[in-house]
Amino acid sequence: MNRNLWLMAAAQGLFLTNNVLFVAVNGLVGLSLASHTWMATLPILGYVVGGALSTGPVAASQARWGRKVSFQIGLAVAFCSALLATYAVLDKNFWLLVTATVIAGYYSANGQLYRFAAAELAKPEYRERAVSLVLAGGLAGGVIGPNLAKWTQHLGNAPFAGAYAALAVIALIAMGVVSMVTFPPVPPKKPGASGGRPLSIIMRQPVFIVSTAAAALGYGVMNILMAASPIAMQICGHPFSDAALVLEWHVIGMFAPGFFTGHLISRFGAVAILTVGVLLNLLCIAVALAGVDVMHFLISMFLVGVSWNFLFTAGTALSLKAYEPEEKDKVQGAINFCIFGVMMITSFSSGALVTTQGWALLNYISLIPVALMGSAVLWYVLQGRARQAA
Repeated sequence: MNRNLWLMAAAQGLFLTNNVLFVAVNGLVGLSLASHTWMATLPILGYVVGGALSTGPVAASQARWGRKVSFQIGLAVAFCSALLATYAVLDKNFWLLVTATVIAGYYSANGQLYRFAAAELAKPEYRERAVSLVLAGGLAGGVIGPNLAKWTQHLGNAPFAGAYAALAVIALIAMGVVSMVTFPPVPPKKPGASGGRPLSIIMRQPVFIVSTAAAALGYGVMNILMAASPIAMQICGHPFSDAALVLEWHVIGMFAPGFFTGHLISRFGAVAILTVGVLLNLLCIAVALAGVDVMHFLISMFLVGVSWNFLFTAGTALSLKAYEPEEKDKVQGAINFCIFGVMMITSFSSGALVTTQGWALLNYISLIPVALMGSAVLWYVLQGRARQAA
């Protein structure tokens, strides 16, 4: 861990503070402002849609101005969108809140590239560990985010208006952190130089398919359960303080393993860690279906957090083998677009299913992406054995 990686870990922690606070309060604020209960998670969906729509512009800004300028633009957008969300809550304007979260998605698309920036700030032999350790910086967000939501819940004239205002301050702090990072210079583009292989060819590689499937579907399972858990707990009669505790342990599960996931990938390989991630998802769903006490929510959310860490970190490490340096911006943008695409589906279906069909059915449906992930990993292993035999 060099100085730049420590700073990126801090930026990751602030980014996750934003994300976790959004998850903790967006569904509840949406439930209080929306005209229909199934619309409760539309503010969460707006954040994801904004991220998906921003992957192209973010990739273009990264290629043109480099990491630092692009990241700072994202933080400026985060600051403005947080202020807009604060006003929307004070004005009790549901659709303005959704608009604010869509705008905030630009910051999310930028923050999703922090892990790739980490790989570029380390020596080649330490790239997996650099990705893992910077992702571990999100542990701070796991502690700060839920507690910040709880502390600011009643500040201002409307519930959670203070929470959104606090995110504007977080964005300013993150700007200061990113300004101190020294990124590799943007290589000058030579006249007539190509940007590498066409994206369509890169995306047909088995390594691209399985790494992107692991990252996207792992995010999808986590998102559908995490976004619904505060609403499900409220329906079950648990207070917001319990929901904040569950989210805190969920994000601890997401990022605490980052201190050793990179080492596990180096020792056992990315495929082995992906397999463990799939099995942990199955265990999480089994616990969630066992009951609706606070401990059932806490343990299941902790397990899906650990599963996400294994799938996302190993998927990211594996994806580094799918492209050459001159192809990185478009490929990283494509990977993040796939992630946001899955998150769009799960963010919308999460609120609709938990409010109309219940927590149990939501968990049964989560078995579908888990099965797809397991199939993708098995297919990749069989493809590798076939290539070795040939």
